[in-house]
Amino acid sequence: MGLDAGLPSRAPQGLTGLRERIPSWLPTLLVAVAIYAVVLVASTSGWINAYWYGVIQMAVVAAVSALGLNLIYGFNGQFSLGHVGFYAIGAYTSALISKDFVSQWSGGPLLALSWIIAGQVGVLSILMLVNRMRVGHVRAALGTWLSARLAAREVWPIQTLVSLFMVAVAIVGGVLVAWGLRMALLPLLNVVLLNIPAAVAEQLVFILALVNGASLAALVGYLVGLPLLRLNSDYLGIATLGFAIMVYTALQNSDQVIATMKGARGMVAIPRWTTWTWGFGALVVVAIVMRNMIHSSYGRGILAIREDEIAAKTMGIDVARLKALAFASGAFFAGIAGGLYAHLYGFLHPSTFNFVKGFDPMIIIVFGGLGSMTGTLMASGIFVLIIEGLRVVLPQGFEDWRFVVYPILLLLIMLLRQEGLLGTREWGWFRAPVPGRRRTEPDPAPAAASALGEEGPQHA
Repeated sequence: MGLDAGLPSRAPQGLTGLRERIPSWLPTLLVAVAIYAVVLVASTSGWINAYWYGVIQMAVVAAVSALGLNLIYGFNGQFSLGHVGFYAIGAYTSALISKDFVSQWSGGPLLALSWIIAGQVGVLSILMLVNRMRVGHVRAALGTWLSARLAAREVWPIQTLVSLFMVAVAIVGGVLVAWGLRMALLPLLNVVLLNIPAAVAEQLVFILALVNGASLAALVGYLVGLPLLRLNSDYLGIATLGFAIMVYTALQNSDQVIATMKGARGMVAIPRWTTWTWGFGALVVVAIVMRNMIHSSYGRGILAIREDEIAAKTMGIDVARLKALAFASGAFFAGIAGGLYAHLYGFLHPSTFNFVKGFDPMIIIVFGGLGSMTGTLMASGIFVLIIEGLRVVLPQGFEDWRFVVYPILLLLIMLLRQEGLLGTREWGWFRAPVPGRRRTEPDPAPAAASALGEEGPQHA
């Protein structure tokens, strides 16, 4: 054994070594930049017409929405059919904010924005107050104390009245917080957004509209998920489908509450601010956030729940909390997609968000592979291009037959490849990060002892 024993092996040479030295995010970044540049150049130079340019942007919107559902169903294993409801909430909320800035339907350019922000903070305040007051604990302790003194039939009414009183106090507190915030927020928004160039103000309002539409969708998703996520499998799917139908029905009659939403006639005059840059940028941000979330400790817990909920709970994972996190995060992504859609076409109609259209993101994630972000991105583009391509290819008058042809194509793909395009595999930067190899310095003592052992001490 020589003196080089125990030294770390040399780095791989040739092509293998080059691949190991290149960070995984670099090829993915180059592909993303190439796609963005090609579409941008093709649209500005006239290589693709306005129709196909809109189709490509719609594919990006579909990808953002499908990523949200893949987080809920593909990665967390919660079978949800109400995703289109969050998509609709994000679309209409963001449209109300941007349309108010342009047409002042509420009486001021920023009234809708201030009320929506304040309303969300108010609801969060109510939830926080209810949690602080420990309504459930007080109810149980009161029931124990009363049971020793009163008949069983007299305990429940007193418990209920005390619980309702505590919830009422929390609601009043939340309303006061919302009102006070709205009164303080509106002048600040007016100073900031009405004293800058109009073009800059429009972009800032667009960002605020997207974020508030997404956050309201996430808040509704969290509130809906509190009772519904106790269900599993088909029962959860049916319950979330009921939620989607409720949202659709509410949109049909929304003009009775907010006239500018127009109800079944459809909301018009929405500013068309969604561009290729905005859509692709939103997709990149959502993909980065979701990828890092999946490969974090929270993401590993989410995946563990999908594999075996009982085992995850046994290992100390807070199943209810992570289910709610995944459900609200998926709703947030759907809200972003809805906001992009609303400002892409400038028109919203409740029929766009009926339960039949709600199956589109489900088809995309099953087609691409449950639990694969790369598969979802690929399937989104393929799905939208097939739908619109069949509209062009089929003879005039037979365009509706595309809704017969594409299910047949999907059925064939599912029969030939049941796991979808990629199954659970990922490409490039979307793969799970591999811990780097540690290069430790060898201990010189064992090497020296080995050398002495081989050559031996030299004595006269």
